[in-house]
Amino acid sequence: MKREMQMQGEHLTIGQMCEASGVSRATFYRGWQAKEPNAEHIALRDAIQRLALKKRQRGYRLVTQHLKREGWRINHKRVLRLMREDNLLCIRRRGFVITTDSNHSWKIYPNLARSMILTGLNQLWVADITYVRLRWEFVYVAVILDVYSRRVVGWSVQKQIDTKLTLAALELALNQRRPPVGLVHHSDRGVQYACGAYVQRLESHKIVLSMSRPGNPWDNAWAESFMKTLKAEEVYAQRYRDLAHVRSSIGRFIEDIYNNERLHSSLSYRSPAEFEYSLPLLNLNAGSGERMPLRGDFA
Repeated sequence: MKREMQMQGEHLTIGQMCEASGVSRATFYRGWQAKEPNAEHIALRDAIQRLALKKRQRGYRLVTQHLKREGWRINHKRVLRLMREDNLLCIRRRGFVITTDSNHSWKIYPNLARSMILTGLNQLWVADITYVRLRWEFVYVAVILDVYSRRVVGWSVQKQIDTKLTLAALELALNQRRPPVGLVHHSDRGVQYACGAYVQRLESHKIVLSMSRPGNPWDNAWAESFMKTLKAEEVYAQRYRDLAHVRSSIGRFIEDIYNNERLHSSLSYRSPAEFEYSLPLLNLNAGSGERMPLRGDFA
């Protein structure tokens, strides 16, 4: 399967191998589907996850066309079914509504992050989701970053890409930072961030919602940059055994390496933790005035 032929850290793709051997990708996938249906199914889901989460292609017909360009023999009905099973379908576009309507679960919020000029912590948080592929299944990682310090303030790893995933990351961020009123929470328009339970949790803390424009990952470049770092420096260097292994490894990377050791040019070559500790105490945690270490969801 694709994972076995392109293990994390290696760079030879199926397309390159097919070109070298003189076999078309369509022929490869046809034979593969007949001989190894389980491997083909997992690889197809992997391709759909990549398009939906990394490239922000959420419409199942558009994803189908991308897959066909890559050589997959597939119809839109199967893509729709798989995207529905993995909760990757987009929410319907609606006009911007400025007034709060907590009863409208699928409300879309305007992009406020683009115009913000940050002067301290807990002014803008950004959230995003990525996936990690194991041998026969996927697990999902949700993170929340404080843009001012680039620190990961909340994270969660779960088997399902649902509200439980994003709420776990949010609860960790809220407990650790206790942000002041007026914090802006920015994300994409995914159902995990627009659903009623998540929106209500933000509103209960007087947090202002902001969402990216459709199909525009640059609107959330801070989170995208972290996900790229996570994949390059942690995920691609590992061969995870199970969910517990993913949790512990990613937790150590976030808390010990990324937050405390990894230097950022945007922070004058300091780590997020070092940068935060250089700030005035009141600015570090406007909600409590305390410096608090992060802890992940190892449970």
